[in-house]
Amino acid sequence: MKKFVIVLCIGLVGFATQAQVAKMTFEEETIDYGTIDKGSDGLRVFKFTNTGDAPLLIEDVKSTCGCTVPKKPEGAILPGASSTIEVKYDTNRPGPIRKTITVYSNADEPIKALKIKGIVKE
Repeated sequence: MKKFVIVLCIGLVGFATQAQVAKMTFEEETIDYGTIDKGSDGLRVFKFTNTGDAPLLIEDVKSTCGCTVPKKPEGAILPGASSTIEVKYDTNRPGPIRKTITVYSNADEPIKALKIKGIVKE
């Protein structure tokens, strides 16, 4: 009987401590600018939804160079809610676009890489 009570207690503690997890589900993980003119609008948006069961906190968003400026959402994104990460590329630099934006969060995948690509013509 004593063993049964111990096993039951361990099972209940395990059940009660199952962690809720935030999860980012993006509409797309790569944005293709295509071929754009020098000086054109470089703003693009990654749309995502928190498909987990805990609030999502985006701690930081970084890019691979200063020519790409990401902007993270402020505050928590509740389960089922959607938000965006804005990315502004400096289109005054002609040539190919191949950049990575790294998202740091409390999600089940705490480090997520997003990509932009395209070509800026002269």
